[in-house]
Amino acid sequence: MYSKIYLVDDQDLINTLNTMQFRKLGLEDKVRSYTNPELALDDIRFAKNPQERILVFLDINMPEMTGFEFLEFMMLEEFPTTVEVVIVTSSINPRDREQAKEYSKYVKGFISSPLKLEDIEHFLQMTMKAVV
Repeated sequence: MYSKIYLVDDQDLINTLNTMQFRKLGLEDKVRSYTNPELALDDIRFAKNPQERILVFLDINMPEMTGFEFLEFMMLEEFPTTVEVVIVTSSINPRDREQAKEYSKYVKGFISSPLKLEDIEHFLQMTMKAVV
């Protein structure tokens, strides 16, 4: 199971709505919410245990730093592969999925924004099967 779940979206309302979904699953104690992707990167960067599994729900369309720039920093700084990313987007642009393939080391899926309870549950079940 993940020790931390990061919600990275420039809109506070979206993060609040997404946090409510995790509360329904009893996971709110693991959630860390960020509207500034640079602060989220710093927090992940200095995680005490590089072996801990961290899940990041990452918006790709943000003004300060795009989700793809966030992923680029992860690659350049060689974040551990225990940091897994789900791209959360309202975009239907197929180029986004193509570009995400460049970061397949970290990107484990795509989910539409805002998060729906069944999408979160499905993704968590899928990743837990991959670990077992």
